[in-house]
Amino acid sequence: MMLCHCCGHHRPGVGVGGSRPVARFPYLTVDMHCHLLVPQVEELVAEREEKRREPALQAALLGQASYAHNQAMREQIGERLCDVGRRLEDMDRLGIDIQVLSPSPTQYYPWADEALAVHLVETQNAGIARACAGHPERFLGLGAAALQHPALAVSQLRDAVERHGLLGVEISSDPTGRGLDDPALEPFWAEAQRLRCVVFLHPLGTSLGERVDRYYLANVIGQPLETTVALSQLIFGGVLDRYPDLRLCAAHGGGYLPYAVGRSDHAYGVRPEAGACRVAPSDYLRRIWFDTVVFRAGALDELAQAAGVRRIVAGTDYPFDMGEYALHELLRGTRLSPAEIACVLGANAIELLGLPADHPALAAARARLLGANA
Repeated sequence: MMLCHCCGHHRPGVGVGGSRPVARFPYLTVDMHCHLLVPQVEELVAEREEKRREPALQAALLGQASYAHNQAMREQIGERLCDVGRRLEDMDRLGIDIQVLSPSPTQYYPWADEALAVHLVETQNAGIARACAGHPERFLGLGAAALQHPALAVSQLRDAVERHGLLGVEISSDPTGRGLDDPALEPFWAEAQRLRCVVFLHPLGTSLGERVDRYYLANVIGQPLETTVALSQLIFGGVLDRYPDLRLCAAHGGGYLPYAVGRSDHAYGVRPEAGACRVAPSDYLRRIWFDTVVFRAGALDELAQAAGVRRIVAGTDYPFDMGEYALHELLRGTRLSPAEIACVLGANAIELLGLPADHPALAAARARLLGANA
């Protein structure tokens, strides 16, 4: 008889619509990875030729089967992407006290010229800020910045934080086509450090092309690889040396980098072109935050060993079908202590976001928890 050792493996996944009410931990829970789509942005691009070409391009990049399934999936989650009432119901069911809303990556539109990018980002950031203002006890926000236009992105970042009251921005893995170590992005990193705001790294698609145009590999493999490449560019390119106080958070558990960083360390030691950063690449993992969207308790344990428990923040990827909606169950399967789980669920995000102890959202969440546990 063959025995199968399943410790650390993840149970079959379900989308947010099929997820059950959870037995949650009695700790404040902040979801750092959840998206909001702003319909007015779609109105701005509807008549653009680039938008009209999008279906054919996506079908070619993903494969026809994945493209068709994505269309059906987006119809199913469309209400959740935009409707705050449905979102609040899901948060209660999933044991989420606060969501940090970030742009839907499908609204990056990196092809937008500068004039259009001004309107897209302003519309998106205003929409996210409105959602937060409508429910300040449940929502905080990250905005957008058009990094394909680096000088514009600096002013948009400042505007997102100082005028709209957002706590940072979400960016893609290669906004200029020259990597995140592109010298043109230096003013952006400098401003992000000055503002002490969050930069949430979340890729859209992959540069692997037709090699991953089936089995949804463009997302399954391609997106984590994009994050791996982007983080590696920031490390080897010295960006994290020049901006050591950057509040950088990487989606999907940082891709593959935390789990294979030994190879990066080895290259740092033996390859002159990989030795420009000040310390070994593995040391930088403790300067970056990573979300929990890794689907296996064992992977979270490995991430905690590589980056430290205080660098892991809770995330679901709401409301997409590749999200993790059994967050509390996932953490229950780790080797983390109750105090460490409390940090991952909320305390680490509070530190990352720079929230004061008396922030209204935190006060409301704590009161709600006290009522539920009374």
